[in-house]
Amino acid sequence: MPLLRFRVYWEEDDQVYRDIEIRPAQTFLDLHKSIIQAFEFDGKHTASFFESNERWQRGREINSEVLVNKKDAPALSMMRTPVSALITTPDHKFVYEYDPVKKWIFLVELIGVSKDENPKLIYPYVFRKEGVAPAQYGIKGVNPDKLMEVEEKYDLSADEMAEGFGNEGEEGESLGLDTGGDSYDE
Repeated sequence: MPLLRFRVYWEEDDQVYRDIEIRPAQTFLDLHKSIIQAFEFDGKHTASFFESNERWQRGREINSEVLVNKKDAPALSMMRTPVSALITTPDHKFVYEYDPVKKWIFLVELIGVSKDENPKLIYPYVFRKEGVAPAQYGIKGVNPDKLMEVEEKYDLSADEMAEGFGNEGEEGESLGLDTGGDSYDE
């Protein structure tokens, strides 16, 4: 069974992306969940895919809140729309918007079709991650527990950090050279 390969770029930095393989019969809801997991978001907000052209202009919407596809509806349902139903070109594009308030925008592009499905993998499958994912809330940083482990391992308490450097060579002290005004003559 063939697999569709998508590259999902973060709009703010195209060096941050995830490559995802998905079965053609899987839905946009499956792709949405995979993107959320790949970029380490919490999945608590609504999302939409928009069909797109080469210039990333938005077209028809596929929304996470629409539950039933209806004729002439303003948006399609992620839950009921298979990904392959909207693929019309070999490099088909979608704009993915997560959390309409924060407006996390990702550019989704079909980058290929794989012929072989690995029976040991669960699809959709993130097969490549490039760059550090943006922090959904605030700043991504070092886990405080991990920081404590480093401090303990290397004994980096605040007192010792302050004492870390001596004051050798400061305030007119020399490096063993006589600077008393005498010249060196032989």
